[in-house]
Amino acid sequence: MKYFYTIVFLSALLLSNFTLSAQTASGIANGSIRGKVKTNDGQPAAYVTVQIVENNKKTATNESGVFVFNNLKSGEYTVKTSSVGLQVQTQKVTVTDGEATTADFTLTESGSQLDEIVISTYKSPNTKSIRTGKIDIPSRDLPQAVQIIGAQIIADQQANRLSDVLKNVNGVAYGENRGGVSGETFFARGYSLGGNNVFKNGARTSTGGMPETSTLESVEVLKGSAALLYGGVSGGAVVNMVTKKPKFENGGEVSFRTGSYDLYKPTLDLYGPISQKLAFRAIGTYEKAASYRNSVHADRVYVNPSLLYKLSDKTEIVLQGDYLKSDFTPDFGIGTIDNKIVNIGRGSYINAPWAYNNTNTVSSQLSIDHQFNESWKINVLGSVQSYNRDYYSAERPFANTEGIALRNVTRSKTEEFSYNQQINLNGQFNTGSINHKLLVGADADQSKTTSNGFVYGPSGVASFNYGSVNLLDPSTFAGTGIQPEATNTTRTNAPIYRMGAFVQDLVSLTDKFKVLAGIRYTFQKTPATSINTLATGVNSKGTAVGKTEKAFSPKLALIYQPLKTTSVYVSYANNLIANTGLDIYGATLDPSLVDQYEAGIKNDFLDGRLSANITAYSIKNSNFAQQALVKADGTGNGDSNVKELNGKTLSNGVEFDLTGNILPGLNFIAGYSYNFIRYTETRDKTVITYDVPVTTANPTGKATSTVGGTVEGQRLVGTTKNTANGSLFYTLQDGKLRGLKIGASAYYTGNRNGGYNDTKTQTVSRLIPLSGFTTFDLSGGYSWKKLSLLAKISNITNELNYFVHENYSINPIAPRQFITTLGYRF
Repeated sequence: MKYFYTIVFLSALLLSNFTLSAQTASGIANGSIRGKVKTNDGQPAAYVTVQIVENNKKTATNESGVFVFNNLKSGEYTVKTSSVGLQVQTQKVTVTDGEATTADFTLTESGSQLDEIVISTYKSPNTKSIRTGKIDIPSRDLPQAVQIIGAQIIADQQANRLSDVLKNVNGVAYGENRGGVSGETFFARGYSLGGNNVFKNGARTSTGGMPETSTLESVEVLKGSAALLYGGVSGGAVVNMVTKKPKFENGGEVSFRTGSYDLYKPTLDLYGPISQKLAFRAIGTYEKAASYRNSVHADRVYVNPSLLYKLSDKTEIVLQGDYLKSDFTPDFGIGTIDNKIVNIGRGSYINAPWAYNNTNTVSSQLSIDHQFNESWKINVLGSVQSYNRDYYSAERPFANTEGIALRNVTRSKTEEFSYNQQINLNGQFNTGSINHKLLVGADADQSKTTSNGFVYGPSGVASFNYGSVNLLDPSTFAGTGIQPEATNTTRTNAPIYRMGAFVQDLVSLTDKFKVLAGIRYTFQKTPATSINTLATGVNSKGTAVGKTEKAFSPKLALIYQPLKTTSVYVSYANNLIANTGLDIYGATLDPSLVDQYEAGIKNDFLDGRLSANITAYSIKNSNFAQQALVKADGTGNGDSNVKELNGKTLSNGVEFDLTGNILPGLNFIAGYSYNFIRYTETRDKTVITYDVPVTTANPTGKATSTVGGTVEGQRLVGTTKNTANGSLFYTLQDGKLRGLKIGASAYYTGNRNGGYNDTKTQTVSRLIPLSGFTTFDLSGGYSWKKLSLLAKISNITNELNYFVHENYSINPIAPRQFITTLGYRF
């Protein structure tokens, strides 16, 4: 790795010296043109093309409607705004060396008209900035793989869940979780996207109730390490769900969705002005559905009100809230027999008939954006969220060779309460002819999880078998049908405190060479849990030891743009992964620091109507935690909770995505990814001897234990080798059939491993190999004036395959289904 650091450092130094030398030789600093484009109702006009006629230089406005041209020689220039569907506007400006000239534009179109133009004409994703990146730069300047799934794709595919949206993102694969009760689980670049990796409008959000996605404006995915910007996130990706915002004109939509297995889902979306400075939006939906899984039901209510207050031309405040009531049946699927999948029927439900999982999520968010001038702006974000889950179910149907499985019950009741605060300062300035785009930020979040412990039955036992089930005998699936008594005995509080600060600078050495560098300091404190025994009121500490973690997360990237439409980059970043357990001295285990290397090419063709991006990466964890062989005194260690950081893992892969709108009305998105994550160095099989108390049965006071790590080179369970996706929609633009829409989608999920990775000490494998599969969807619809009708048949070949969590949550994929949505815009 030292060679990589040396090459990057020397390259940056040489480029900097080259540019500074050129600047010194010229003896002058060039000028610039800066401006802002607004709609006629005062909204910023994003992604509008701005051109200097004399030299044909082009750029696009960012999310705030701002554009900049740097390194211009003194003289007179003609600046022009243009885009399909927009009225062209021009201005004559004079540029003076060392000064910034302002050229602002006000379009004749309104904000909603501009939205319709953007949707119908398509904008290259490489020209857009994403909120997840926290800085107003186009994706082309960001040395990371980025994908944006917009409102049009979400609507065309009639997406209901986050998994429906993310299957369009190459390199992000769905993974089953325990009974489906913890929300949807995803893997990216071999790493699970935990609760810290999913955001809504830039703030962390819970995925426990399965977030509502059918009403989103877009979903942004920033792949690779985002530790610089967000702290304790896994290295795979971060996902940001962007909700729809208020508008200063009256409008809305009402729709009704229905489909197979008794799906009924009405939705209402209203927006408009309350005054000249205050606008509102209110979105609500109700969903009631059964399932292809027998006895499985979902009942959901979602409300998303929001207010937009324009304090001034430079300051706006957005206040929004979310309420999601999501009740659904926990479902562990069809289970395994002798660690093997047996097809006992796609719809076979073997959980208790009374099982339930009821969740409530309430959140509120306040965002303040202030533009100091055309070069500097600040965003302040605060959010609060409450998530409650009430769950009772029989569990884990993994059976022996005869098909018999225990069904111990679990009753849980948890409350999660979290706060998040952020402040991000964006600035742009020049040092001579070198342009800087600076991002400085700080964030903090605090959370507390309260969980309850239960005992079961009249005698209050810790473990209770609802009734063994024979997976080969459907008459045993329902059991007695009687819900066991559960008594709440303890209440555990587990707080976590996080904070961090970072700085990042995108340095444009020339028009073609850029360097992005940044560093973050992260502090995380996890106090020891406290347990309240309800019968006595006594508080005590839990077995988990409190710990404090600190880390610096650097990032460095080189960007070369030989053409305005092409960007080539290499980057290095790292992130921390928290570890459980103690070291041999009894101290809490340090976090693992994971190194990530990435290289990519981003291309636009056909004047931005076609984008093709490719990324390669390598993620190395050289201090993976595993059981220590000896204690601090040199004697053998028989405690699996005592660990040391000397294991290694490696994740390699490539990702390719293709998006475009080559013809009017034709929109497509496609992608492919390959990932291989495995252990590369683990503990060899070793027999250790350690001290135990002297007893009559063991007068020597010695015991032995066989220790061994995971088998090297074996793909980690849950991760997917290959994924591919393709989706195409075409809407007729002319003729009698104008408004007719047809679409097709295909999704490939490659080979995976379920069960458990093999270890060097076991004699029987618990791995469950899973083959790849492909599903195909067909869509058709028609829009006439304000009415629209869209229908879809998914998995038209009725493909059968499984998603597996360990060896007991074995859920068949959905069969062929039909869904249709009728909408009316006003």
